[in-house]
Amino acid sequence: MKISPLQKARYEYSPKLPGMLRNGISEICVKEGEETQSVADQDAIKALFPNTYGKKEITFERGENTSTPKKQVVGVILSGGQAPGGHNVICGLYDALKATNPDNELFGFKNGPSGLIDDDYLVFDDAYIDEYRNTGGFDIIGSGRTKLETEEQFAVAAEVCRKHGITAIVIIGGDDSNTNAAVLAEYFAAHNTGVQVIGCPKTIDGDLKNEDIEISFGFDTATKTYSEVIGNIERDANSAKKYWHFIKVMGRSASHVALECALETQPNICLISEEVAAKKMSLSQIADYIADSVAKRAEKGMNFGVAIIPEGVVEFVPEFSALIAEINELLAGSKADAFNALPTWAEKYEFIKNGLTKESFEVFDILPQGIQQQLFLERDPHGNVQVSLIESEKLFSALVADKLAQRKAEGKYNGKFNALHHFFGYEGRCAFPSNFDADYCYSLGYNAFMLIQYGYTGYLSKISNLSKPATEWVAGGMPITKMMNIERRHGEDKPVIRKALVELEGKPFKFFEANRDQWAEETCYVYPGAIQYYGPAEVCDLTTRTLALEKGE
Repeated sequence: MKISPLQKARYEYSPKLPGMLRNGISEICVKEGEETQSVADQDAIKALFPNTYGKKEITFERGENTSTPKKQVVGVILSGGQAPGGHNVICGLYDALKATNPDNELFGFKNGPSGLIDDDYLVFDDAYIDEYRNTGGFDIIGSGRTKLETEEQFAVAAEVCRKHGITAIVIIGGDDSNTNAAVLAEYFAAHNTGVQVIGCPKTIDGDLKNEDIEISFGFDTATKTYSEVIGNIERDANSAKKYWHFIKVMGRSASHVALECALETQPNICLISEEVAAKKMSLSQIADYIADSVAKRAEKGMNFGVAIIPEGVVEFVPEFSALIAEINELLAGSKADAFNALPTWAEKYEFIKNGLTKESFEVFDILPQGIQQQLFLERDPHGNVQVSLIESEKLFSALVADKLAQRKAEGKYNGKFNALHHFFGYEGRCAFPSNFDADYCYSLGYNAFMLIQYGYTGYLSKISNLSKPATEWVAGGMPITKMMNIERRHGEDKPVIRKALVELEGKPFKFFEANRDQWAEETCYVYPGAIQYYGPAEVCDLTTRTLALEKGE
């Protein structure tokens, strides 16, 4: 296999571990903290997890290892979408396992949780592991989105573990994947299988965070990757001085990615979905907000700019959510066949006009025709609108163009508006992990094995104090049930890990809020450049602006 010079150099990088994990397995002891309870719905969660609820948080410290020695056969699963650093979680897990006992084994279940059910695996060795150190992607074993949630699946998983003598499973994933880890841990405990389950916090969206999980892995690298390209576009905009760039970034349920990229690059506009929802902003209000920036900059002769749009922002616009609900109802059952049978868009348009309420049709009618057709013609197998396919960057630039045309007709605007569109998503999911993510992920994997060695199950591998140098990081674990509450999913009450949205009273948003008016009118762009791997620590080991602001640095 041909490898790049950078890939060769990164193979040789030695990730930094937290101080208490650096002196060998034999010098790690456990300090137990307080018993925990779930963030909400305590009685319901406790009833669902009687064997794993309420366990104590733990911290690893330097001291004599008091765990019971035994051969460990561990299985690892990559679950959900890719995030930079996943390979290093596995490498850290493997190194800790082999350092404890060279006879220990690590099974990699292929293509996500389905690999466990299908008994599709490989057994890692040094040569195989060494090819993936400090690299991006999940191609070491592949990933998948199969959910482990039925009794039948759990029984098959238990049998696969018994067959191979597996003593623990590590699931590397986001909120849903770690919810599955908690449910699987409970099943294994209730049926006395002797198999432990440990989770690791992954998602570039940044919404798996709380008072214990400071940041999910992959967020640092992905946002730095997007910010590099956004900075490049800002510099191009400031050079050509004739385009407004509308840039959509990943983040359907939360705007952490958009906010971090804005803090890194200081664009003219950045929408925050959570603020849109809190203020109940309409599409027209959002378009006016962006148009105000365009007009003010045009008055200064600056007919260019950059706007960052979170992927899921339209779902946070109350009137748009109502419209989607009406469309889904309008096309339910046989009515969809009647709609599809109409030969022209004009006839379909009349069908829509007669089927929507006056309020929803007014929202529908201001949308560009391309977006209108997307809403009705691209639906999922259940007939519902696929909101994720809506090109919100094109939607808002079109709405802004209409607003500016109105202002020009009224003599209130005399600039030029030419829009270009971008979507940054998959570009960041498999990037070479930053030093931060390489170190953090290796530590998460190493730490996961320590949790296994000490007999814990239903725990999340936890590394904290992350805004400090790695020597000051703190390793430990927390019960996954601590993060859970009950939510309504597909008509049923389900235990799930609560998603963390952008906090409008939090320090990162407050910093953004205090500066965005200046950014909207002036050119305050910052150009972060490419991720740096070699050089001074203040450049190479820099954490996200979000984490630095949250920790008051």
